[in-house]
Amino acid sequence: MRLIFLAALAVATPATAQSTTDDVDVGGNRITVGIGPAVVPSYIGSNNSVVIPGVAVQGQLWGHSFGTAGTEFSVDAIRGDGKPGWKLEAGPSINVRLDRTALIRDVQVSALGKLKTAWEPGAWIGIQRTGVVTSPYDSVSLSVAYQQDVSGAYGGGYWEPAVSYSTPLSHHDYVSLSADADYVGRKFGRYYYDISAAGSAKSGLAGYDLAGASSGWKDWEVGVLGEHMLSSDLTHGLGLVGGVNYTRLLGRYAASPIVKDAGSPRQWAYTLGVAYTF
Repeated sequence: MRLIFLAALAVATPATAQSTTDDVDVGGNRITVGIGPAVVPSYIGSNNSVVIPGVAVQGQLWGHSFGTAGTEFSVDAIRGDGKPGWKLEAGPSINVRLDRTALIRDVQVSALGKLKTAWEPGAWIGIQRTGVVTSPYDSVSLSVAYQQDVSGAYGGGYWEPAVSYSTPLSHHDYVSLSADADYVGRKFGRYYYDISAAGSAKSGLAGYDLAGASSGWKDWEVGVLGEHMLSSDLTHGLGLVGGVNYTRLLGRYAASPIVKDAGSPRQWAYTLGVAYTF
């Protein structure tokens, strides 16, 4: 679950290109920084929410785009110019998984104990088409990523296919839609969703060992994010950003007592903040 801010926090292609001017450098350098509160589940599968500070950075330098999505940071190692057409995308990424490391609001789940922070480096590859439906500057992207825990938290990995569509609506407004899913390994399921006999005795939750029985689809997620510029157009200046994410846990992971009895398979996250593009 990436949560929000989404990777589309920064405008990938300026809406000013809808005008007839030719002086907009769509492949030029830019950095967007966004801050604001985010309302998120206290853990993935919780039915309690917490408010956390949200910070995001997104941009492009010398043709290479980069950005954060929740606690993940990724870089496109293949240079692009932002112009209409097809583009191959690929690069490194790293995620910091903080699930159940703090802010656990459920008493029974808290009794299971805090988990370790998982550092998950990985890589991703995808393809993007710019100039799809609304203008030469809307875009659709398809990608797949693999992340592997190297910190000794759970010692496994997961795959994440994703699709996104983004478009400028005017010189001042922008919207992005995204969807992704997580296919996790046995070690992931065992660490985050199984409950040992000792854990059952401490928490009162039933023992559970099905999440780590085999690899499987853990969840799917959809999100929408919008930006409205206050001081200028989408290429620079101050703007308001808001987003909503919905995640649905699946199968053996949703059936874990951590989710089924102490939480919910339906997860919502919201954010509202300000962003400035340099």
